[in-house]
Amino acid sequence: MTDHLSRVLIAAALCAVGTVAHAQELDVNADKARADFARPVVLAADDVRAFAPPPAGFADARPGAAQGKVETFTYASVVTGTRRTANVWLPPGYDKTRRYPVLYLLHGIGGNQDEWCGYVRAQDVLDNLTAAGKAVPMIVVMPNGRALADDRSPPENKVFTPENAAGFARFERDLLDSLIPAVDAAYPTHADSAHRAIGGLSMGGGQALNFGLGHPEAFNWVAGFSPAPNTEPPAKLAGEAARAKGKLKLVYLSCGNRDGLINVAQGVHRQLREQGVAHVWNVDGYGHDRDSWAENLYHYAQLLFR
Repeated sequence: MTDHLSRVLIAAALCAVGTVAHAQELDVNADKARADFARPVVLAADDVRAFAPPPAGFADARPGAAQGKVETFTYASVVTGTRRTANVWLPPGYDKTRRYPVLYLLHGIGGNQDEWCGYVRAQDVLDNLTAAGKAVPMIVVMPNGRALADDRSPPENKVFTPENAAGFARFERDLLDSLIPAVDAAYPTHADSAHRAIGGLSMGGGQALNFGLGHPEAFNWVAGFSPAPNTEPPAKLAGEAARAKGKLKLVYLSCGNRDGLINVAQGVHRQLREQGVAHVWNVDGYGHDRDSWAENLYHYAQLLFR
């Protein structure tokens, strides 16, 4: 099975699960995942692009251009009782004597801290934007969103187990109580919510919406790219966003118009609109894949910390 097909089936199986908390109660298998992912996509009049596509080569490394640095960061987790690992991107021209805002990027259910760099090529997107002056220089933290003592990506046949799913829910406390304080202690950050953003793809997109909108005291910039059905009920999320209007600076939501999971993002978008929460809603022309996630990182990063 190809890596891309595996990712598609993993994402699709989330639809069959409904919510990961109920994974143990349902018979999730590849056949059901294929059928669920193939369901018709129904688009509304406002399910359209908010931005033009990025220029060709926006996610490619440019030899000779200023580049940032990706380094490994370890921290002690009060949730797992272990030392955990994240990737940290430092922008071109990083200077320890100045302070930076921070973006946290969360991965999908089958991935780990390497997914954003390895699959999406986030560092190339960010290098190009920052070098061109199109993004505010920031520190980007790409953690392992599976808060388990053994947080390795599971084999394909063990992605949908109660244990794996539980790790993603447990990451909320790991993020807030361990990772963020450790990053703020180790790097010259602006350690406040006005200078802290969160975003994620698929399972991580659901986490980002859940954690970000649920904790405006921690994040004022929140994005979900192709959020999966681990996303909290849309009315709940929109209600949290409405109550945090005075703090939230940006809510960004996206999905591809060929993505079988689009109903999740559509539901959040419609509730945000109904509850009067200003937000970006970007529906691109892709499926549940890196093209969509790379493009939306490109757009989201340019809006942050302005």
